[in-house]
Amino acid sequence: MSKPGPLQPDDILAIARHMRLQWEKVQDAYVLLYPEGMVELSETAGTILSHCDGIATLAQIIDTLQQTFPEAELADDVREFLEDMYAKGWVRVERAG
Repeated sequence: MSKPGPLQPDDILAIARHMRLQWEKVQDAYVLLYPEGMVELSETAGTILSHCDGIATLAQIIDTLQQTFPEAELADDVREFLEDMYAKGWVRVERAG
C-alpha cells in the first residue's frame, strides 16, 4: 500500500465514513467512534478534527484555527497532524479539480 501524497491547500477534509467524531460528556473529551471501538482525543486533536466537516478545505481549516489562536504558528503542525490522520484512514480527502 502506497503512502498518500501530501495534502494540498484546496483539499476538502472530512471524518472517514466509518468513523464518527463526537463529544463525550462523561470523558470531557472528543472521541472518534468506529465499529471496533473508540479513540479518546486530546483537546487539540478534537478541535482540529471538528473542522473536518466535508466542506472546509485544508487552507480554510488552518485559517480558522489561526484566527482562533493568533499567538500560535500552527499551520505546519495542523497540516502534519491531518496528513497523519489521512494516512491512518481516519480522515478522508476530496481533491479539488
